[in-house]
Amino acid sequence: MSSIADTIIAIIAENAMLDPAEVTADMTFQDLGIDSLGLVEAIFAIEEAFNISIPFNANEPGKSDFDLSSVGAVIAAVEGLIRQQAA
Repeated sequence: MSSIADTIIAIIAENAMLDPAEVTADMTFQDLGIDSLGLVEAIFAIEEAFNISIPFNANEPGKSDFDLSSVGAVIAAVEGLIRQQAA
């Protein structure tokens, strides 16, 4: 797994108060017991960790262009944003 994935999983695990080893790519934020506030905190932490801006509407998370359907989807989306920024 990439260091990007490891970092994101560590951030999400911290938010869920779990060990990173307990967080898998197919889990949803709901599976992890992360509520909307926790989700916003995780997004901000990921933005800070990678110095990126995530297209995320905290008021309407379902309407974001950013795929929050699972941990793996977030990892893929962040990797995409990092590639775009590097280009």
